[in-house]
Amino acid sequence: MADAVQMAFNPEGMMVPIGQILPVRTVRPEMRKGQQYQRLFASIRELGVIEPLIIFPQDSSEGRDRRYTLLDGHFRLDVLKELGRTEAFCLIAKDDEGFTYNHKVNRMAPIQEHFMILRALDNGVTEKRIAATLSVDVKSIRLKRDLLTGICPEAVVLLKDKNVTTKGLRELKRAVPMRQIEMAELMVAANNFSTDYAMCLLAATPEKDLIDTDKNKVLPGMKPEDIARMEREMELLGRDFLMIEESHGKNTLNLVLAVAYLRKLLDHAGVVKYLSQRHPDILGEFQKLADAPDLKSAS
Repeated sequence: MADAVQMAFNPEGMMVPIGQILPVRTVRPEMRKGQQYQRLFASIRELGVIEPLIIFPQDSSEGRDRRYTLLDGHFRLDVLKELGRTEAFCLIAKDDEGFTYNHKVNRMAPIQEHFMILRALDNGVTEKRIAATLSVDVKSIRLKRDLLTGICPEAVVLLKDKNVTTKGLRELKRAVPMRQIEMAELMVAANNFSTDYAMCLLAATPEKDLIDTDKNKVLPGMKPEDIARMEREMELLGRDFLMIEESHGKNTLNLVLAVAYLRKLLDHAGVVKYLSQRHPDILGEFQKLADAPDLKSAS
């Protein structure tokens, strides 16, 4: 049985005087002008610190003489200083490393942000307060609120945790629901959620699958015959993607099982000896498969 994963910090946390927290890098004046810093400043000013600072004790001393190295949260610490705060809620790390906290980050997808805003509005938070907290204008909050208006629920489910762009979702709205689902499936299969790809999918959409056929869907520099050819090619490409997606899981499972059996064979000295004497080329290929790093989990 695998060992249980150990927590990297004490989950209780504690309030620590800011003067005892020692940053390891400097927040320069130009950094404070950036959008990320400004949004963080507005959020902490309105709500306080949501994500605790991560610190590591420098020595075994206690009380006000103890100093802590700041592993994660340099912007948050700087904002607290700018706001005149004297203490910060911190989590005490068990190891002196900051890689985990900076690398293992869950980014919020646009659709998830949309549902978050809807929930805040349902709980009575005003659009103005949300805008102030996120350091954006009220118009931007309203656009996020109405992000999914005109998109069918099935397409939303496919894209709910994907980093699809706001403009890309706008392109989906110009297609009928069934075509929206097809476009979403193609984006997921290709792992491409960019605006350009969404525009190409819309450009390859037949007129009968568009909500407003009066709007020009032609991309700059493209002729009607180019659009017609793109429609045919994208339709074939879509079918190929779906066929591959259906067979990929089964093929991968068969390969993993075959490689696991192959490794057991190669653990048998008699089998290896026979192959080395009679079929050395086959043995070499078997060993390459058995040593494939992407299939190590099969052993």
